[in-house]
Amino acid sequence: MNTKKKHLSKEVIAGLTTFFTMSYIVIVNPQVMSSSGTGMSVAGSLTATVLISFIMTLLAGLYIKLPYALAPGMGLNVFIAYSLIIGEKIPWPTALGLIFWSSVLFIIVSIFPIRQKIVEALPNNMKHAMSCGIGLFLAFIGLKNLGLIIAHPATFVTLSDINFTIALGLFGFLIAFYLFNKNKPYAFLLSILVVTVIAIFTKEIQFPKEWLALPDFDSHFFKLDLIGSLKWSFIPVIIAIFMTNLFDSISSIIGLSTSAGFVDEKGNPQKLKETLVVDSIASLFSSLFGTAPATVYIESSAGIQAGGKTGLSSIVTAFCFLPCLFLAPIITIVPAYATTPVLILVGILMCKTLKNINATQLDDIIPVFLTIILMPLTFSITQGVLWGIVSYVILKILVGKVKIISPVLWILAIICSLALISEHSTLFK
Repeated sequence: MNTKKKHLSKEVIAGLTTFFTMSYIVIVNPQVMSSSGTGMSVAGSLTATVLISFIMTLLAGLYIKLPYALAPGMGLNVFIAYSLIIGEKIPWPTALGLIFWSSVLFIIVSIFPIRQKIVEALPNNMKHAMSCGIGLFLAFIGLKNLGLIIAHPATFVTLSDINFTIALGLFGFLIAFYLFNKNKPYAFLLSILVVTVIAIFTKEIQFPKEWLALPDFDSHFFKLDLIGSLKWSFIPVIIAIFMTNLFDSISSIIGLSTSAGFVDEKGNPQKLKETLVVDSIASLFSSLFGTAPATVYIESSAGIQAGGKTGLSSIVTAFCFLPCLFLAPIITIVPAYATTPVLILVGILMCKTLKNINATQLDDIIPVFLTIILMPLTFSITQGVLWGIVSYVILKILVGKVKIISPVLWILAIICSLALISEHSTLFK
């Protein structure tokens, strides 16, 4: 009996630890999705964020029975909000439709062995470059929203003067860094709260008139445009969302399973198919609820380190999200300079994959470089992926390494080439 109680307490503590580690997403994701120019609301985004995190983390606990938690993905939310809606002027209902169709594709490849073929087709260098490029893009967005980087007519961008709010944001970054370095599960959340409290006491922001509000099921729920998102011109975007979601999921699952020992005798993640199915379903429901695709969170490792071994800890994490449904008034007062340090730090952490890139020849270096650099420079993750894949295949042909190009990579390269030609070439216009 004592053993059972001890096991139960460990799972509960693990679930709480995972929640506090990833709870920053309840604040950050609604702010990203409702950024100026998207047309989306904070309250609607908050409701979608909390509900998708609750339902899918609960499903993970009941179906996968491993301590994995899911929520809208960092990087994916910036891609949808800044690259698609703001950058490419795609209306947000259409963007949600694009997430839906990419999720349908994700479900198909998760059920059938197609997923394995796609994962194997891309060189490891390109996979790591995509992660790093998204991280750089994320950090750039954070620095821009903080106000530290501003537009300049001659140099395009420059550093701004450091005012009080920028200083507060930098202070928040130091708090998040220090606590994260100490492996504190509340590092990101406490950083946001400290900066917000200081802003309140210095009268930079005001207390909300109301502290609680009912969930907003009217703004975003089932408002996606399924017909408007079914255009030939959107196929590259659907593929880009799919690829980004797929590799984000794969990397998180492999990282979590390896560190926790949830692997089979061949070293492959346990219940990989079940995990990917839940992940793809989470992405689909995210589009229906009105937010960025949900995915398995690497922060689940905090709960695993705290003793989580089963789906029970995920169930605890899931129910911790529910009270957040009523916090919209509080979320709306959190200033951007309180959350941007999290964007910057998460972006930096994603750039750690640079260490896994092994490129010594130009035909390897150039595709990696284009993938990474074009994401922030074009304000588009899609462009980085397209140019990276196309340049890889072209350069391999030029140096006589055609044999290493798999049939699946040939197909991907042709699709990406057609996308670039239709979008950017003036030869056929």
